[in-house]
Amino acid sequence: MEVRARAPGKIILAGEHAVVHGSTAVAAAIDLYTYVSLRFPTPEDNDDALKLQLKDVDLEFSWPVGKLKEVLPELGGKSASSPSSCSLETAKAIDALVEELNLADAKIGLASGISAFLWLYTSIHGNKPAKVVVNSELPLGSGLGSSAALCVALSAALLALSDSLKLDFSHQGWQTFGDSELDLVNKWAFEGEKMIHGRPSGIDNTVSTFGNMIKFRSGELTRIKTNMPLKMLVTNTKVGRNTRALVAGVSERAARHGGAMTSVFKAVDSISNEVAAIIQSPVSDDLAITEKEEKLGELMEMNQGLLQCMGVSHGSIETVIKTTLKYKLATKLTGAGGGGCVLTLLPTLLAGTVVDKVIAELEESGFQCLIAGIGGRGMEISFSGFS
Repeated sequence: MEVRARAPGKIILAGEHAVVHGSTAVAAAIDLYTYVSLRFPTPEDNDDALKLQLKDVDLEFSWPVGKLKEVLPELGGKSASSPSSCSLETAKAIDALVEELNLADAKIGLASGISAFLWLYTSIHGNKPAKVVVNSELPLGSGLGSSAALCVALSAALLALSDSLKLDFSHQGWQTFGDSELDLVNKWAFEGEKMIHGRPSGIDNTVSTFGNMIKFRSGELTRIKTNMPLKMLVTNTKVGRNTRALVAGVSERAARHGGAMTSVFKAVDSISNEVAAIIQSPVSDDLAITEKEEKLGELMEMNQGLLQCMGVSHGSIETVIKTTLKYKLATKLTGAGGGGCVLTLLPTLLAGTVVDKVIAELEESGFQCLIAGIGGRGMEISFSGFS
């Protein structure tokens, strides 16, 4: 009696930072996932606790259901079919539960994720005992949407075993939900993201839930489909950054140089719209794919130049760009910048030996490299132990 859910990370292909100033941006799912498995104990197990195992950091936590009932009494009877925001009072109670875990300083970044877990679990399943196991292919805090992937996979697993969804348990392998069920997962995941980030845009959880790509502007999200296979080398610089400070820095620059920065944001808007148009246009043959990849590469380089104008590049990002430029590959930062992750377009006809050389050189500089397919599937679940 177990359900497993997986949800993809995301990259921003074009438009980060400028989107805050009214420009269009394009985000895409990547085929690197966060996995959540959920199992309710049988009466024979005689287990009366909610357990959370975080495999990647080798940590396990346990809360007796009696304690959860006492601390979060009002969450037991909620309806999973109508997501709601966490009240200030409940957030304080959850924070107190997380504080009692006495996380080491090095692991303190996990606290908000554990709070989101407790909120989502108790909101959807009340005080039932269960074991939840989480593992991920996404590096944490690097701009690849790891927190959204966690919230989406968790919401999907919890809803799959709730009374809110009617699902086919006999189906073998990974399956997805219908649009209305995906919408419910997305709404719950957004509430989890709010626990972690305060005021998220909703972009990360929407891309992770539905997959493929999203074009967004001024709070309006439009789902778009890619008609070409895209592969990226994702380089994690391992340089942590303060997203809020970087966003504020761009706004300060815009206040100091109004006319110039308005032109920068306008140029980014054009790039994002052109990227979306290229991705959606039909592909007739390999030559058409190569032409499109060349155009996308140029647009990525232009976007990176404009991100440098905004002041959000970083020495580590420039090192990645210099390295990939030797192999005539187009590279740009993704997300907040100031470190984090960098994207390099890997053309379809690029020799594998070249990719190996680039990766070896980047890893020598201390970076972590991942190869990701772009614009793939969204959230999926699989069942085991159901007859």
